[in-house]
Amino acid sequence: MEKNYQTLGEFIINNQHDFKYSSGELSRLINSIRLAAKIVNHEVNKAGLVDILGAVGETNIQGEDQQKLDVYANEVFKSALVNREIVCGIASEEEEDFVTVHGKYHAHDNKYIVLIDPLDGSSNIDVNVSVGTIFSVYRRVTPLGMPVRKEDFLQKGNEQVAAGYIVYGTSTMLVYTTGNGVNGFTLNPAIGSFYLSHPNMKFPENGTIFSINQGNYAHFPQGVKDYIKYCQEEKEDRPYTYRYIGSMVSDFHRNMIKGGIYIYPSSSKSPNGKLRLLYECNPMAFLTEQAGGKATDGYKRILDIEPKELHERAPIFCGSKKMVEKAERFMQTSS
Repeated sequence: MEKNYQTLGEFIINNQHDFKYSSGELSRLINSIRLAAKIVNHEVNKAGLVDILGAVGETNIQGEDQQKLDVYANEVFKSALVNREIVCGIASEEEEDFVTVHGKYHAHDNKYIVLIDPLDGSSNIDVNVSVGTIFSVYRRVTPLGMPVRKEDFLQKGNEQVAAGYIVYGTSTMLVYTTGNGVNGFTLNPAIGSFYLSHPNMKFPENGTIFSINQGNYAHFPQGVKDYIKYCQEEKEDRPYTYRYIGSMVSDFHRNMIKGGIYIYPSSSKSPNGKLRLLYECNPMAFLTEQAGGKATDGYKRILDIEPKELHERAPIFCGSKKMVEKAERFMQTSS
């Protein structure tokens, strides 16, 4: 017998009182993301049947090859947020600069800005591996009534008012937080509604999974190498299980449910790390802490980092609290 799940729309309405800026705007914003997620999910599920696979022959601001679905997802999420005139600005991993939303009415009076990675792990789409979307929401810091400026986007992660991700996998899930815990909603494709399937998600305090791209082992700092050796040792509680998909959303989602650590460190090839602070590290760190886990750059809390650039990169260690703390000790000892 099917459970009587609460829909995402019902959940948002029922829990508006938990959000200190409860004016309805954030609820409409999350609903816009929900709509865009369903559209992108539909297209992802058609990959292989229509001309949506492969690269477009261009690179994004990061210097990475843009996939056709990167471009498509970026336009879908931008349109969903712009057309409803809920936000005053958007920044995307796929675009060089932020976008100021010029609405027909009072777009400059809107309070929220959104930063988004439209399709995380998109290089996996050609081989039918799970991909995702990551989003982050802040209240603007510049005065209402004027166009947004760069400082609205360059806020510390601890100023986020909401963050989440959508994972397009064997089932499609939207997972988000507004600072009152983490909840996951699964899409019922027959009806087109997201239902609360994973209430109050928590990282186990400890875990047995470590996720890192070991192909870059030779380029890792010594502390990371030492931690990997620790994970692989034959002990009573080890070796740990190694799992790495190559899509941050998918790796993070699995580790939050089963218990584990996700690491994308600095390296001799990427001295500042590879993942983007604003589009990936900050939202995932916010989710991690709200789910009882820990997120650092190996030394300090991710959410306390002061961003200097829109596309700034940072190392990240996030997941089950005890595993992250152990990895930090290896980093500190080696340095």
